[in-house]
Parts: sequence; C-alpha cells; structure tokens
Amino acid sequence: MRALYIGRFQPYHLGHHAVIKQIAYEVDEVIICIGSAQRSHELENPFTAGERYLMISKSLREDNVLNFYIVPILDVNRNAIWVSHVESLIPPVDVVYTNNPLIERLFKERSYKVHAPLLFNRKEYSGSEIRRRMLNKESWTGLVPKAVVEVIKEINGLSRMDDLRRSDT
Repeated sequence: MRALYIGRFQPYHLGHHAVIKQIAYEVDEVIICIGSAQRSHELENPFTAGERYLMISKSLREDNVLNFYIVPILDVNRNAIWVSHVESLIPPVDVVYTNNPLIERLFKERSYKVHAPLLFNRKEYSGSEIRRRMLNKESWTGLVPKAVVEVIKEINGLSRMDDLRRSDT
C-alpha cells in the first residue's frame, strides 16, 4: 500500500516527524509532497523546497525510516484541478493522510480514501509557532528533529528570517 502526505514543512517539525513515522510503519511507501514548493524567502515560507527536502530526508533517515519519496508540488491556485496536478507528479496512491479540511474534501471528491492522522502536541508543533520563536530568539530547537536544526544552521536560516522581518522604511 502506498500513502500520500502533504505539508508545507516551514519548517519540518516533530509533529510532522511523528505522523510520517507512523504512516511509514503502516504502509509500504509514503509519498511526501512538499506543498507550495515555489514559495521561499517569506516570513510565512522562509525555506526553499530543496532546504525542506533536506530537513525531511535527513530526519527520516536518522530514524531509519527509508520507505519514503519526496515530491515538491507547486501551487496551481485552482482547487478544481489541484488533485489532478498532484496526481500528475506522483505515483498512484491508495490512501491520503491529512488533517487539512480542504485537502480532505478535494481528495474525497476524487474518490480517494482519506485518513486523519493523530496530531502530536499541535499547540507547540506548529510551523507558525516555531517561526515565531525563531524570530523572537525563543527556544525552538526542541520542537524539530536534530537534522532540521543542522540544516537551518547550515543555510543560516535564522539570519535569513531576521532579514525578511526587516523593512526598507
């Protein structure tokens, strides 16, 4: 059985990690789609698709999860064709895992089986909360896998976020 899991992963955090590890245990292969892959260098989307790819792949490999593929997905900004767009970029899947109501609706309308994975400490394991902590120089490294901390240091991600916050006025 092959499953699909979609997220922006801005950044990839321990909530994502726990969900994907559970899915990978339940199925033969997990297709992980990096949504909004074209977005980067914005406060809401500071990391590139390639950087997010590294965060995910290094984190999963460190935990010996190897039955995954990562596919970046560009936005098409038209819900009526979005599932077809995703289908054109991935191998066939048997089940879609999501807690996003829109993604659930769109895939169910195309007759996919959709499962809602467990959420893990959603209050803290949230990309917006982690980005807020990064910008405010608060503790955030305990909310992401070790490999994510390493990638963010390697790309000087905190400095990038500080620059993105600045204004030219």
